Amino acid sequence: MPTVALMWEARAVSGHGAELLAWVRELKPDGERQPLRREILTAPEDRVLVITWWEGGYRAEVPELPDPPADLVRRAVHRWRFESVGG
Repeated sequence: MPTVALMWEARAVSGHGAELLAWVRELKPDGERQPLRREILTAPEDRVLVITWWEGGYRAEVPELPDPPADLVRRAVHRWRFESVGG
């Protein structure tokens, strides 16, 4: 079965990267469906990246992560979707 990876990246207001990371760690997908895998990464400039892998192809209906509170981020969240093509 194909898999789809959702990438979600946000940049916190300067100095609030730890708060954004804590907010992301508390998130749970809506509904009963759970990702096959979830990874949370950080980068300089208070950026947080979340990648989730789901069963299904590129257009599969899977839960998206919400936007963080507006006072926590300095710009709109960036989102990407990729379908696995194997190794």
